[in-house]
Amino acid sequence: MRYILSISIFCLLFSCQTSFEEPIISLDGYQVEPGFELEMIASEPLLKAPVAIDFDSKGRIWVAQMPGYMDDIRGSGEEEPTGSIRILEDLDNDGVADHAKIFLDSLVMPRALAHVYGGLLYAEPPFLYFVDIENDKPTNRIVVDSIYAAEGNPEHQPNGLLLNVDNWIYNAKSNFRYQRKNGVWKKEPTTFRGQWGISHDNFGRLYYNNNSQQLLGDHVLPNRLVRNKNFTPKAGVNQKLTNDQRVYPIHATDVNRGYAPGVLNADSVLVNTTAAAGLVLYRGGAFPEGYNENVFVSIPEGNLIKRNILTFTGDSTTAKQAWENKEFLASTDEGFRPVTLKNGPDGAMYIVDMHRGMIGHHAYLSPYLKKKTAVSRMDTLVNFGRILKVKSSANKTEAIPDFEALNSSELVALLKHKNGWVRDRAQNFLIFKESKDAVSQLKELALNGDSKWTRIHALHTLNGLDALDFNFLTAVADGNESDVTAHAIVLLEQFISKENSTKAAFLFEELIAKNDATIDLYLSSSLGKWISIDNSFFRLLMPVFNKHKGSTIFEEAVLSGLDGQESYFSETLVTMSSFDEPNFMSQLATTIENKTTETVNPIYSRKSLNEDNRTAGAKMFYQICASCHGGNGEGIEGLAPPLMKSEHVADARRLGLIILHGLQGPVTVKGTAYNFNLAMPGLIRNESISDKDIADVMSYVTNAFSDMPKFLSAEKVSELRKLIPKSGAEYTEEELLEYSKKHSPVSPGFKLN
Repeated sequence: MRYILSISIFCLLFSCQTSFEEPIISLDGYQVEPGFELEMIASEPLLKAPVAIDFDSKGRIWVAQMPGYMDDIRGSGEEEPTGSIRILEDLDNDGVADHAKIFLDSLVMPRALAHVYGGLLYAEPPFLYFVDIENDKPTNRIVVDSIYAAEGNPEHQPNGLLLNVDNWIYNAKSNFRYQRKNGVWKKEPTTFRGQWGISHDNFGRLYYNNNSQQLLGDHVLPNRLVRNKNFTPKAGVNQKLTNDQRVYPIHATDVNRGYAPGVLNADSVLVNTTAAAGLVLYRGGAFPEGYNENVFVSIPEGNLIKRNILTFTGDSTTAKQAWENKEFLASTDEGFRPVTLKNGPDGAMYIVDMHRGMIGHHAYLSPYLKKKTAVSRMDTLVNFGRILKVKSSANKTEAIPDFEALNSSELVALLKHKNGWVRDRAQNFLIFKESKDAVSQLKELALNGDSKWTRIHALHTLNGLDALDFNFLTAVADGNESDVTAHAIVLLEQFISKENSTKAAFLFEELIAKNDATIDLYLSSSLGKWISIDNSFFRLLMPVFNKHKGSTIFEEAVLSGLDGQESYFSETLVTMSSFDEPNFMSQLATTIENKTTETVNPIYSRKSLNEDNRTAGAKMFYQICASCHGGNGEGIEGLAPPLMKSEHVADARRLGLIILHGLQGPVTVKGTAYNFNLAMPGLIRNESISDKDIADVMSYVTNAFSDMPKFLSAEKVSELRKLIPKSGAEYTEEELLEYSKKHSPVSPGFKLN
């Protein structure tokens, strides 16, 4: 009797139910591509404003939540510790979450999370933390990076935490990557990428986007084109993969700058993306034929998800939308705000739906949208959050392996799995567990694996275990598929030495004879490194270079690999009367000059601020302006023009008008025309930014990016506030030029201070 009573009390306290009541959310307003099924697997009240997810070793979903973001139209409470990381559980195993367990609470705007090295890596600005996990509780917290994200606008802070096949963790909105090696965290520069969300393909190339460019990417593996600090690539990284920004919502939409020409059509339906967000390259292996390595993009302002089909040429990647006049998934639910997409451990694609009325930051809200919101009351849609799953109707999703229960041989076997998520996690577990007992199996897999992706995973697992050697890599490179050979060429650079030069030269000659664009590209990026120990490698590089004469990507690959050998290369080319590549020679000369003047690629620039009287302006610049114009004023492709030596920066009053009232395109900077989808919003409506703040920003910008620093006092800024553009919205370049003609620097009342 006492035993039965104890069981009864236990059930009352801990719920011995075999099934649980779960909210029923209608998906009637959602249209998904035929052949697919859409399921709601988690919703409020378990969630509130989810922004990022990851899966643990058992397949459970961990969610980062930001309920403090745009909780009202004024953005109140951003600095309050209302964020959390939760573990979703499906205790009755019906495929729908019925419990949420708090892992970390009282966080301020947590941005991203990733299960790596047996623990959890997560971002809470300005910090990047790593914690071990014991019984679903955090322990042994360490700071991986104390300046991961500058405090400021949450729309423009690093995020992503994507573990790539090369064992490095990459981020959107950041030019740093991270890795833990032998228990020590490493941080190093990489290409600045995107705004919100990042993904990778099976080869290891990275994909990302920004608000107005739905798909950007690198044509090459990460860091192949940025190894020469004195050279900055322009063509091989951070490229638009498609010019098509058209979107096809199935209902009229309210967007921030819907008043601007061309943003909405006559039916108030969005024409081009204005707030593209998290994307994913599908690698799940469970979608129908033709869907593998497609890129799906969140378009939260249009309540839809877009599908892009990629084409790989060997030295570049292009994309096209799968269809015209329709989307992969679209909804009439204005609360549907897909912000992040993820490959799942079961082969499905997961959608993080923030399900929030206001997704644009209050600092950028236009009067137009505020007026619309006063009617729609979308700002009151705040206490929601959902996760949906898209799966193939024809193909069953896979059972999820319990990685923690697997031995080394079983983990190696998972490198052959059709689901890229499973392969990635198996690779990380083998490295984390220091599975040296798997080395022989991994080498066999790298040489003879059924799939080229399996062989690439095996190679980088061996690299993570410090189990590669020169002779083994030459065996992998020789006679393999071009994608595998490319990775072997990259990894061979660890073993550059006089001792290995003869065998390497013989291997490279054989590879050049294959006439394969992928192999040639990675040889072009690598042979310069070998020249550093033996000038005879010059004779191998030139045939590859000449074969792809005029290709900017190949030229950038060569320049990246020539770090330290530029002068020798230039002097040798000059003696070759048959060599006639003026563009390359110009870039080579610039790189040599940069080395002399110690001018480096901005990703290698000093990160700390200069301690002078412009520091306040610099801090504001990095919080507000750098996200679009770049930390070094170089501009960001498809988002904002450069500030460096811009004529609009050189004129202090013109700059003040732009900062205050905004600017709509087109705009010309140093003879180059820029015409973006979006207007730059002014700061005049942001009541938290004072005239002094504007003056401070101008002080920093004109000093940092102009040869003629100019300053305006706060009083002069106040006068500029009254000069409203003709349209009542943003200034045009034509208006600004007219104003400059009328008001010379010596005009009464506008003497520069």
